[in-house]
Formats: sequence, structure tokens, C-alpha cells
Amino acid sequence: MSPASPPPAVPAPASAVSVVGIGADGWAGLPATARAVLLDAEVLIGGERQLGLLPPECAGRRVSWPSPLRPAVRGLLAAHAGSRTAVLASGDPMFYGIGRALTEELGAGALRVLPHPSSVSYACARLGWPVEDTGTVTLVGRPTARLAAALHDGRRLLVLSADAATPAAVAALLRDHGFGTSRVRVLEQLGGPAEDCLDGTADTWEHPPGDPLNVIAVECRSDPGTLRLGTVPGLPDEAYEHDGQLTKRHVRAATLAVLAPAPGELLWDVGGGSGSIAAEWMRAHPSCRAVTVERDPVRAARITRNADRLGVPGLRVVTGRAPEALAGLPVPDAVFIGGGLTAPGLLDACWDALPPGGRLVANTVTLESEALLADRYRRLGGELVRLAVAQAVPVGGFTGWRQAMPVTQWSVRKPAPEPTDAGPGGSPGLSPAPATTHAPGDDR
Repeated sequence: MSPASPPPAVPAPASAVSVVGIGADGWAGLPATARAVLLDAEVLIGGERQLGLLPPECAGRRVSWPSPLRPAVRGLLAAHAGSRTAVLASGDPMFYGIGRALTEELGAGALRVLPHPSSVSYACARLGWPVEDTGTVTLVGRPTARLAAALHDGRRLLVLSADAATPAAVAALLRDHGFGTSRVRVLEQLGGPAEDCLDGTADTWEHPPGDPLNVIAVECRSDPGTLRLGTVPGLPDEAYEHDGQLTKRHVRAATLAVLAPAPGELLWDVGGGSGSIAAEWMRAHPSCRAVTVERDPVRAARITRNADRLGVPGLRVVTGRAPEALAGLPVPDAVFIGGGLTAPGLLDACWDALPPGGRLVANTVTLESEALLADRYRRLGGELVRLAVAQAVPVGGFTGWRQAMPVTQWSVRKPAPEPTDAGPGGSPGLSPAPATTHAPGDDR
């Protein structure tokens, strides 16, 4: 018995927008379903390169994305509402592609996504790298500095390139961060007839700019003496440029543990100093965000340099005095106060800005600020701890302990308000929920 024929491809309904992934192999690499959608479309939207891969038989009106693309998405789709519309995307539309923007504008139910193998899948197939063990960093529309956070000795990375100049920029960053011996391969036009691969190391990279459609494969190798930066909070103090205003390594690790960053969350770092708390908050996950507020312009500039160096160039630095400089900032999930606790209204402003469930952590070494934190602990609960660190140092021909200034730390989670019973003729009101951690004197 002969094998059954595959069912005919069904075009997308007129009410939906089809998103079709296409590779460097163009029309020849598309399955029948994708071809049917493109042949049936009345409007074809995509980049000029992608539209140029379609044959004349695709008779729909061809519309190129303008630049910048993101602000134009809503208007362009609205202009063609009611038409059978197909949007072309490179590879997998939902992997750093236009699919995200379209989903945000239209909702998933209004889209029909037909993915093509992504450049990452092609690259791993060529290199023999397991996809699940390979890190991916995109530099499309993003600063090269963000690659620094992903550099670890022995790690394999795929870098999604912005253009033909990206490989040289990546090699320069690797050299600058002590990874000059890393092997670098540039895979061009993956899956197409002009596929090619350039090979070398970061410290000897001399290849001229090639094809703009490329993916960069990096096998990270640290140079001898390169400072090792781990994946958990508490980076070496030497990782930061500072003038002494730095939350030291062990206290910083304890502070980040209490702040407990989670993917997508936003931190306010008030009294940024060198920016170490905000930088390591953002290094916890690529989607973590932070705003640091620093009144000294010199220190504010230093925070920016530290953020770039540590691979979190998205750290927003606000130069100004808190609490005034906090006005208009997006609602935080957590707030850290590392300086300026005695400024009138600062603690209240930070507390008021937090939503229910938000966390506040404040560190101090002065008696005046400690008294302020003890009062808030009495009123709001939370945890009040003293962190003391001592280091072994030479004492003549022997070794002794040198005690650093102890740090008093108050941490608290903002409770959700509880509705109160309405009195006669009254209306329900809201009152603060009791603190989740015992306050002093609570003997439960």
C-alpha cells in the first residue's frame, strides 16, 4: 500500500496575521504550509532582504518595515486590517524576533506563527554543541557590553550579531575582559548556499567585516590572572572601580540574599556609591532591572562605568538627591538604601513607593541611622541584624583579626492591606496587615 499523501496546506483565516519564519535558503527552504500562506497573502510585510527572497508568484503587496521598527508596528498593522496579511521573520519569529512585538500588539490569538529553524539551531548543528548547554546573547539593538556578564571560563556562547562589524567588536570586548585566548568562529548565511565560517581567536582576530547575516560562536577561555567573576552575589571588591564608597563583598552577598532578586523585577538602589548592589542585582538574571540614585556626579559616572564593565549596561543611573530624585521613577519590587538614611522623608518615600509584597533593605554603620532603623523595626517588624566581618592580617610575625565596622541591616516586606469591617453607616476601610516577622516583645 502506498503511503498516504500529506493533507493540503490550509491558508490562515482572513482575521489572523500569519508570521512566517524564513531562512537564508529562502523560498526553497520553506515547507508547503508556509508557501501556501505567502502565496495567498494580500499584504506581505518584512525587511527588504526577506521580501527579496520571495518569488514573483507571491503577488501580495510588499511593504517594508520602516526604521525604527517597533514604534511603527501598531500603525502598519492597523493600516492593513481586514487584509490577509503575512509578516516575514528571520528564522524563528518567537526567538528574539518580530513575533514578540506582534504578540504584544495583537495578542497570541490573533497570530498564526509558522517558525523556521533559528540561527541558534543551525549554529549548534554545525558546531556539534547541545542547544540546551549553549548560552545565547543577542547584540541586535543592544550594547556590546552586555556580553560581559556571560563570560565564564569554559562556557560556550552564541552571540546574535547586529551587523558585519559585530565580530570585531566582540573580539575587542573579549580581549578587554581577559578572554583574549577564546576561540571565535563567525558563521555566515547559515542554511543558505553562501554559508561560510571564519575562525580565529579574540587576541588575533584580523578578519575584515564579512556578511552582516552572521552568528558568533565563542568558546570562552580566560587569560592567566583574569579576575574570576562568579554567578552569585558577592563579586570580589577588585571588580569595581570605587573611592571607598562600596558595599564590601561579604556584606553585599548577605544584602543581595535578603533582597532576593527574581526574573523581571525592578530594584531602586538609593545612595548608589559604586553601584555594586544594583549591578549584582541585574547580573542575577538578564531580565532583572535596576535604577540607582546617586547625588555625586563623579560617583554617578563611576557607576555607569562599573555597569558596563560587569555586563549590565542597562542599569539606569539617576544623578540627584533622594528623596526628591525618586519622583517619577517606575514602581520598584525592592528598594535598597545604602546611604542618606537620615535625609528627611527618605525612608517614608521609599516605603510608600513599594507595592504590597515589596521588599525594603537598609544598611548603616552610624549610630544615628541605626537608631532610625531600630525605631522602624519596632513599628513595622521585619528583621534587624548586625553583620560583622573580620579578616586575618599580619601582626608582626603572627596573624590576627582585623574587625571591619559592623553593619546594621533592617529588612522588611510590605504587607498587603486588610479590609476592616464597616461600622454602622460606614464603609469598609483598609488597615495595615501585621508584620510577617515578630516585632520586639512579641512572645509568640
